[in-house]
Amino acid sequence: MRRILIKDHVQEIQLIKNRAIIGLVLMFLLIFCLIGRLAYLQLAKNDLYTTLSKKNWLDLVPVEPTRGLIFDRNGVVLAENIPIFSLDVVPDKIDNMAMLLSQITKIIPLTDLEIAQFQKQLKEHRRFDEIPLKMRLTEDEVATFADHQYQFPGVIVKARLMRHYPFGDSFTHVLGYVGRINPQELDEIDVANYSASNYIGKTGIEKFYEDELHGTVGYEQVENDASGEPVRVLNRIKSVPGQNVYLTLDSKLQQAVEKALDGHRGAVVAIQPSTGQILAMVSEPTYDPNIFVTGVSTQDYKTLQDSLDRPLYDRALRGLYPLGSTIKPYYALQGLNTGIIDEHFSIQDPGWFQLKNSDHIFHDHKKYGHGIVNVSKAIITSCDTFFYELASRMGIERMDQILNQFGFGQLSGVDLEDELPGNVATPEWKRRVKGMNWFPGDTINAGIGQGFMQATPLQLAQGVATLANRGVRITPHLLLAQQEPGKAMMSESVTTPYKITLNNNHYWDIVITAMQDVIRSDSGTGYRFGRDAPYTVAAKTGTVQVIRKTNYENDHENQDNWPERLRDHSVFIAFAPVENPQIALAIIVENSNQASVIARKIFDYYLVGPQTLNAPAPTDKTQDTNHDIIEGTPYDVQ
Repeated sequence: MRRILIKDHVQEIQLIKNRAIIGLVLMFLLIFCLIGRLAYLQLAKNDLYTTLSKKNWLDLVPVEPTRGLIFDRNGVVLAENIPIFSLDVVPDKIDNMAMLLSQITKIIPLTDLEIAQFQKQLKEHRRFDEIPLKMRLTEDEVATFADHQYQFPGVIVKARLMRHYPFGDSFTHVLGYVGRINPQELDEIDVANYSASNYIGKTGIEKFYEDELHGTVGYEQVENDASGEPVRVLNRIKSVPGQNVYLTLDSKLQQAVEKALDGHRGAVVAIQPSTGQILAMVSEPTYDPNIFVTGVSTQDYKTLQDSLDRPLYDRALRGLYPLGSTIKPYYALQGLNTGIIDEHFSIQDPGWFQLKNSDHIFHDHKKYGHGIVNVSKAIITSCDTFFYELASRMGIERMDQILNQFGFGQLSGVDLEDELPGNVATPEWKRRVKGMNWFPGDTINAGIGQGFMQATPLQLAQGVATLANRGVRITPHLLLAQQEPGKAMMSESVTTPYKITLNNNHYWDIVITAMQDVIRSDSGTGYRFGRDAPYTVAAKTGTVQVIRKTNYENDHENQDNWPERLRDHSVFIAFAPVENPQIALAIIVENSNQASVIARKIFDYYLVGPQTLNAPAPTDKTQDTNHDIIEGTPYDVQ
């Protein structure tokens, strides 16, 4: 018979209970985990997911600050912002960039330069940045794109302010210019503060005062529709405009200086001696900085770069020129102050100088000499032989000491970048740079500004301003005042001056009186300046020979028939009026003898009036014999 099993109901009930308990425990554990996870997401991560959810319908758009303006000392605008429309692209919203550019070109013409610059910017910016494709759209182009904008998601017409320099090339080397931010600059700036900006100061004042001029970026919280187009602004953090900057420059004087140069290559720096304020700073030739704002073409830049006239080169700040005879007043002061000579010390000048135990002859620029010469006559006639003798007696250490006190061989401290310090030659410098020992002949050459001595026009101007102040050296500067938006101007504080102290203040009188006679004496080398000035002026001339020996050497006094770039450079330093100096001037004119003539025009304009600028230059038939022989071009960096 088949066996029938009887179920154990008790055991089955217990099994069901155990399974139910386990299931219930698991269920409660899962519920607990779910509640815990919900609590973690909603409490601990509330800020994160609130932000992420808002990003589905909100955008945080950076707002570019308005760049500060630049004015001259009289409130004339030198750098402004003009309103324009630009065509901007957000790469993150574009699927096929090449196709986009092709389609846009059919309705708005794009040049090869604009496309090349845009593609370069694509590599240098983040994909969600707005990158300008075309600047300065016309009204017709704006209207045309508006009709087709639905075809180009991620492309917008944006109203913005663009930097503009109303005086064109008049202030280029001082003001500098702004340009597109490059990768190197991105590594150096606060990226967040430039999230809405594509431009940054590249040179000059624009670069030096970039932090003050740029301002602080703002933000707008924008509500977007389903297609990503903005609907309304929900919240706004205003941008802070950059500060306005007032410069010490006198725009009218700057333009008068440029007119006085009249196409010559060279540089002029004019300083107010009592304050160190730079009144004019000109380097010629120059160029229009506006072409760099939107981007200069490779061809245009190459043209500027390859030009023999070197318009990109800032001669006032970086031009290294031999000092020539303009060095002589400083050595005269040092000779008097150290007691090596006095005002009655004199020599018989035969027209040459020779060191003991040496066969080398150092010639004076006047073949048969100047006769009996004391320190005053040596400055007036620019007697080389006297300063050969003085250099031999002083030695290079004392000579370097006085030059350093007047600021030569060091940065002036002007509020511009890329200044060169020039060179005050020392035995240690020659060993380090040239790998050679210092010879006595080097000291003799240095006595008339030859050899390795070099200075910039800015240093020459600082030196003669210090002479005008009788030893008070003030750091030259361009910043007059700053103005925060909606606030009053804050004047720039003057730095503590450096004082050159002489053993006897009468030494200043000796040298400055001799510098006056450079202009007013019949034997003075500054005859081209003219002796009829209605104000007193103290000056020193200098001539720098570009090459030592040429086929034209027998016709050295008349260089009109020489090839232009072989002609001598002329240097001129001066200040006026002598009793209460208002302006100190340093001029270098390349391949021309017109430095003193140009100086007269500038002084007349500033001290007499604008009507003098077109007056004929003063004439004098006195022979100019002041030629300090310097070999080498002014750009040779020793």
